[in-house]
Amino acid sequence: MNLYAAIKDKVRDRLTGMEPIFDPRINLEDKRRFLLRLAREVAWEEGYVLRPPDMQNMLEKLLDDILGLGPLESLIRDEEITEIMVNGPNRVYVERNGVIRPSDVVLDGEEEIYRIIDRIIGPLGLHVDEASPYVDARLPDGSRVNVILPPLSLLGPVLTIRKFRRTPFTLEELVAQGALSEREADFLATSVREKKNVIISGGAGSGKTTLLNALSAFIHHRERVITLEDAAELRLQQPHVIPLETRPPNLEGKGEVTLRDLLRNALRMRPDRIIIGEVRGPEALDLLQALNTGHRGSITTVHANSPRDALSRLETMALTAGVGLPAETVRRQIEQAVDVMVHMERDREGRRTVRQISVMERTESGTAFLQTIAEKGAALYEQVTLRSIPGIDDNGHPKEVKAAAPGMPR
Repeated sequence: MNLYAAIKDKVRDRLTGMEPIFDPRINLEDKRRFLLRLAREVAWEEGYVLRPPDMQNMLEKLLDDILGLGPLESLIRDEEITEIMVNGPNRVYVERNGVIRPSDVVLDGEEEIYRIIDRIIGPLGLHVDEASPYVDARLPDGSRVNVILPPLSLLGPVLTIRKFRRTPFTLEELVAQGALSEREADFLATSVREKKNVIISGGAGSGKTTLLNALSAFIHHRERVITLEDAAELRLQQPHVIPLETRPPNLEGKGEVTLRDLLRNALRMRPDRIIIGEVRGPEALDLLQALNTGHRGSITTVHANSPRDALSRLETMALTAGVGLPAETVRRQIEQAVDVMVHMERDREGRRTVRQISVMERTESGTAFLQTIAEKGAALYEQVTLRSIPGIDDNGHPKEVKAAAPGMPR
């Protein structure tokens, strides 16, 4: 047994029965000071002599192992890493700048992976085992976590962590990185200020939540905003934000709280805006009804290959609500509710960009259609400016809606 393992085992023995050290209500700095003092006492009592730099490195590693996620802590602290994928003790991958690469991190067997999983989901009151072999969770900083175990996973326990920056990207930063143009950014910012309903579509990891966070900065600070998510990851900067999170069923299959439940409750909380992290089920119908009854200015995301596919998915999800509405009625609600659609894509080099921006045009004759106003890689994007599109004024801002119209062509 090496020196570090010997000290770690002795410190763990001393911590036996000291549940308060793992109490989430206790300040992290207080825990760190206590552990540092305990580790130094163990080293002195056992007669271990280390150079100051080696002692400091050992102590930091010990803190990571006991209070944090062990070897994964170094990856968590790396701001350039956006995804951590643990496929096994010797197969830890990271995504950096949109590209997936193997890391140098090695875990101490599957037992350490299980310890890390327990460290993540334990404080959240979640449970995962062979009977319930997968779970979604989050870290204290909002990073999204997914766990899947055997027998569903043939590799053993698999842990995926989607990291988020400590300070969310601003729209200006996204423009500087080439995710969208200044003209597009101005248009989207104005749409949010004017309480247009914005749907952000795209594939997994395309930057939908990042853009949603950036656009939320243009919500007025006096507005009461309620956010609904499966795993809380939105970080709005306004002072009057009420974050709500779903709850999975317990071991007896009871106590589940769905997005649909949260949305219905949110409507009784006097919201100025409702922000949903992602629409993925029958809550789509409740959202459409809310947007058509005075709750304007919503922003949400949906997995889809294009804005038109996103509208089709919204219709399909709304129909799964089981209330017996005909498809044509749901389609009209979508036409009346959706104002702006933004589609995100990630290219082969990992860059996340706004691929397309579309607006819902509603004519006086009662016809609604989705009009693309900006599209990268197409002639339309090169030749057409925002202000030349019907429904956009001379300043590049959306004109006021004249009338909601049925009959959007499919």
